[in-house]
Amino acid sequence: MKEDIVIVGAGGHSLVCAEIAKLVGYKNIIFLDDSPNALVDVSGTTENLPLFIDKYDIFVAIGDNSVRESFIKKIISLNGTLATLIHPKSVVSETAEIGVGTVVMAGSVINPKVVVGKGVIVNTCSSVDHNSNLKNYCHISVGAHLAGNVVIGERTFVGAGSTVINNIKIHSDTIIGAGAVVVSEIEEKGTFIGVPARRIK
Repeated sequence: MKEDIVIVGAGGHSLVCAEIAKLVGYKNIIFLDDSPNALVDVSGTTENLPLFIDKYDIFVAIGDNSVRESFIKKIISLNGTLATLIHPKSVVSETAEIGVGTVVMAGSVINPKVVVGKGVIVNTCSSVDHNSNLKNYCHISVGAHLAGNVVIGERTFVGAGSTVINNIKIHSDTIIGAGAVVVSEIEEKGTFIGVPARRIK
C-alpha cells in the first residue's frame, strides 16, 4: 500500500470511498473526473491517469458497472496498483476472498468462504452469507441481503433493500430492483422487480 491514492470519479460514490481511504491510512487523496459537475476539486481528467500510475494507488469510484470495468482494465493494462477499500466498521470473515478494486462499506457483513471478484461494490449495511460468489464488477446496493451459496453474475446490479434467498444464481448484466425478493434462479439477463421478483419487459 502506497501513502497516496488517486480516486477515479468525483461523484457521491467517490465521497464515500474517499472517507474509507482516509480511515485505512491513505495520506493524500487526488480525484480525477471528466465531468464538469464533480462534487469535489479534481486534479485533472482521466486522461491524466498515466501520470499517477507509478507513485499512487488507484481506486475507481464509479457506480456504473460497465464504466468501472473499463477503467479497471485500463489501469491493469498500465501496470497500475489497484487499491481495495474495506471499511474498518465492516465485518469480513478471515476466510473470505476480496478482489482488487473492490469496496466494502460501513456496516456490511461478508461471511465465511465468500468469494468477491474485482471491482465489486458491497454497499452500506448489505450482507453476503457463506459460500456466496460475487463475480467481477457487480454491485450489491445499500441494505441488500444475499443468503448462503448465492452467485451474482458479472456487472449485475442488486438493488437497495433487496433479498436473494439461498442457493440462487443470477445471470450477468441483470438488474434486481429495489426491495425485490429473488426466490428462483435467473438464467437470462433482464430487469427483475417485485415480491417475488419477476422479469419486466
